[in-house]
Amino acid sequence: MINIRSHFKFNKQERSGIFFLLLLIFCFQTVNFLIKSKTPSPDAVILVIDDKIQQEIHALKAQALEDNLVIKHRFNPNYIDDFRGYSLGMSPGEIDNFFRFRALGKYVNSPEEFQMASGISDVKLMEIAPYFRFPEWKNKTNEVAKTKKGVEQRNDIIYNLSDLNSASADELRTINGIGETLSNRIIKFRDALGGFLVNEQLYDVYGLKAEVVERTLKKFRIINKPTVNKVNINNSTAEELAFIIYINNDLARKMVAYRNQIGRFSSFDDLRAIPDFPSDKIERIKLYLSL
Repeated sequence: MINIRSHFKFNKQERSGIFFLLLLIFCFQTVNFLIKSKTPSPDAVILVIDDKIQQEIHALKAQALEDNLVIKHRFNPNYIDDFRGYSLGMSPGEIDNFFRFRALGKYVNSPEEFQMASGISDVKLMEIAPYFRFPEWKNKTNEVAKTKKGVEQRNDIIYNLSDLNSASADELRTINGIGETLSNRIIKFRDALGGFLVNEQLYDVYGLKAEVVERTLKKFRIINKPTVNKVNINNSTAEELAFIIYINNDLARKMVAYRNQIGRFSSFDDLRAIPDFPSDKIERIKLYLSL
């Protein structure tokens, strides 16, 4: 213990030297800390405003504003291009839809027709429709007329109607709401019918919404009706009746059984008395039946 204590015994001069040394160490550490805190690390990002680049940015903004003013000038949407479409906020899919429509040699004559051809939303239509400009002769008033060739004139605006019974899947897909699945389903249903007899049969396509049917019938109508060999309900077999797309095998057997029970059908309204008969489809079914 005596030897250890001897190491910690200092005279006054030695204690002063030790204190001065500690003070120097503290000062050096403080100065070093201050210098490091003011010196940026190598990984730090130093932001320096480049006047030349800033001027270029202002020039680009001014050019963009000028281009936007040009874009917003009224124009005929039938001749829209990629640049103008993107500038108006249309998606690539909507632009492609309209290009496919125009590739068929067709034109739009109203904002609503542009929407149907491109598939843009109601909000987007309201935003860009004020910039549409159609030829003045399109806006003259006149009575509604329809020719046998399927051309409808409303206020002297000519709508080229295509035949619903010959429309291809690609043509049907120009309608907003009809994609590959529904276009193929429409054609398959049409083939099963042997051709549409009335426009309203389009409502019978599974999965096709009423509003989509309404849009479709503005561009496609039945122009050439197919010839139908009607089935006589008073002397036909269940197999012959089941050939009609609206009548399945079970219903066909019930129709024959009911006929055997009452004798002969005096009118199509007699069909309503058959159990499970789809009365809501009777107007369609009558198209393929005779008494």
